[in-house]
Amino acid sequence: MACTVDPPVVPPPPIVEVPPVVEVPPVVVVPPAPPVVPTPAPTSLANQTVNLGTALSGTAKQSFSGNWNVKNVPDWLAVSVTAGSGDVTLTLTADRVKVATAAANLRTLSGDVVLSWVSGTASGTATWTVTADNYTLTGRVVDGAAAQSLNVSGADAQLGTQTQDSSAESQARGIQARGVVVKYRATAAHNAVLNSKTLNAQALGSQLSTAQLQSLQRSAEVLTNLGIAPSQRRDLGGRDVLLNTKEVAPALAALQADPNVEYAVPNAVLLQQASTPVIPTDQYAGLQWAYPLVGYGAVWRDMEGGGYTRPITVAVIDSGVRFDHPDLAGQLWQSGEGALDVLSDSNNGDGDGIDNDPTDPTTPDRVRARAVDSHGTHVTGIIAARWGAIAPVGCAECSTSGVVGASYLAPIKVLPIRAIDANGDITLADVILSVRYAAGLSVPTITTTPHPAQVINLSLGGEISAATAAPMCDAIAEARTAGALVFAAAGNSGTTVPTYPAACSAAVAVGSVALSGSSVPIHASYSSTYAAVQLSAPGGTDPNTPTSFNGGTLNGSPFPDMIFSTGWDYGRNQPTYMAESGTSQAAPQVAALAALLLSKGVTSTPANTLARLNATATDLGAAGRDTQFGFGMINAAAALNAPATSSGVGLRLQDSAGTTYQPALDSLGRFTAFLPNGTFRMVAGRDTNSNGIFGEVGETKQERSVSLSPSTPSSDVGTLTVGN
Repeated sequence: MACTVDPPVVPPPPIVEVPPVVEVPPVVVVPPAPPVVPTPAPTSLANQTVNLGTALSGTAKQSFSGNWNVKNVPDWLAVSVTAGSGDVTLTLTADRVKVATAAANLRTLSGDVVLSWVSGTASGTATWTVTADNYTLTGRVVDGAAAQSLNVSGADAQLGTQTQDSSAESQARGIQARGVVVKYRATAAHNAVLNSKTLNAQALGSQLSTAQLQSLQRSAEVLTNLGIAPSQRRDLGGRDVLLNTKEVAPALAALQADPNVEYAVPNAVLLQQASTPVIPTDQYAGLQWAYPLVGYGAVWRDMEGGGYTRPITVAVIDSGVRFDHPDLAGQLWQSGEGALDVLSDSNNGDGDGIDNDPTDPTTPDRVRARAVDSHGTHVTGIIAARWGAIAPVGCAECSTSGVVGASYLAPIKVLPIRAIDANGDITLADVILSVRYAAGLSVPTITTTPHPAQVINLSLGGEISAATAAPMCDAIAEARTAGALVFAAAGNSGTTVPTYPAACSAAVAVGSVALSGSSVPIHASYSSTYAAVQLSAPGGTDPNTPTSFNGGTLNGSPFPDMIFSTGWDYGRNQPTYMAESGTSQAAPQVAALAALLLSKGVTSTPANTLARLNATATDLGAAGRDTQFGFGMINAAAALNAPATSSGVGLRLQDSAGTTYQPALDSLGRFTAFLPNGTFRMVAGRDTNSNGIFGEVGETKQERSVSLSPSTPSSDVGTLTVGN
């Protein structure tokens, strides 16, 4: 057998792995980026508008290449920087108080910030107009005696013709009702509703038919269904019955549907009719705005009813007085009646020493200067200038009626004491002597006055130390103990430095208020502020920056808000009238009111007179006593319990600094006030003394506090209801 030989085994060829083909992108060469060329800053400043909205401050920016300078900024704006170079960045801060209006009617502030700029050879100006919104306060003031809601609902309400309805009529007229007065057609019905026993007796006596008895029973049931118990029914005589119910409208509706009722009407509350304020007719009385401001129209009406019977003396320690001024005739204690000149130096202006003639003298200097002054005469007229016609004095241009003083019909006389010389100077010793004499105290070498003063006025003073003033303060304390209340001008420096004698502990320091454009006055800028200030009174505007809010004119020009009173023309040697401002004019107004309190018998001692003045003052500024107003501005009508001369309601707002605002009320009592940021004291109240200030002492009011700020830019206080 043949053998088969296997062929040799040949190994397979090795497997070679081929790497994948990777595509390589083409190389792109990117050229370098061109260099960044900065945008050149503008070479001029452009006009723009910046709106702060309700923010207190904001930033205004603009790119610029050059130098710039802030040339003009509105009073109500402050800027963070006033000059620079390059870009302009200003922080603008608004002080809204500076341009706030008394009527609170300025919604938006607007002003221009003007910048001048220089860039290379170019230059110019840019105006950036800045606006800011005031904050908004809304609400409604309603008379509680006539309050009606504007938002009412009722399922039985419908529109249609309306017959006369006494209830609707009373509501429309704002009449208050305390129950219902109903008149029945027959005596039987009248008796039946008053007493059920009467009705039963009538039934038993068969005096009436069944139908009539049923009718009477229904009348009685009407009252029972209204919840008016027999004890709430009062016989008024005749066939009239008073029903004591608070649900007047338903009662009227039910009773008027009763055939036994002749009529049913609200038991209306009738108010005491307000007296009209007394308005003097003297020639210049219209310029004497201070008297109505503190309520004298009501006081003078009160005087005409009698009651001011006690004779009172007010000592005016001053420059003396012109006894020959016809508007002071009969108002002064004369030589031999206590009038005194305490100046011992013969160079005091009248050429002699101490005597009983305190005339404010005519001097060569006064004649040459044609001076129109006499400080003491001006102060005296505020207290006691006579009313009505005055005696002719031989000059064609002289007034025949002049001005009026606060005292009117009250038996108040001024004791003139001359302690200020013709140069306007006064010494500590002369004040000491004068105060002691005025109070009826013994003074060496001088006879005791036969008419000691219950009130002393010192419209004088100086910023001396307490130590230096000590002897003067001691004399005032002695006068107080003797029964005299001393009032002194707080000072006109406008600083916080105390003025003496006003700052003496036994004296009453009187600051000054001025008109503001609203009915509520403000602190006069010149009136000094310190802890001893106790009361305020109208002293007038700063004569350096006068205002004319009083509305009067003098010789065709607006009359400044100054105090008009008696004076003397030394150039012509004749009486005249002049306007002055200062705490010297405020102090005698408080002195006059103190004298009237004593004359009427409202008070009887220095202590209770001062307490009455403080308690009835109109609180201005921050609540309570403060260094600007003291306890507030005197309120003559409230202090003297004068009868009401008006009854309207209104609103006043004040911030803590005493700035006042008086937004207008529409016919429904609604108001919208645009105000600066701050906390405001809101007083909705009644004005019963015709001075335009609502919610004073003795006048009903509702008071609230509200704050406005960027976080609270608006507030609605709702309805403020003023009661009777």
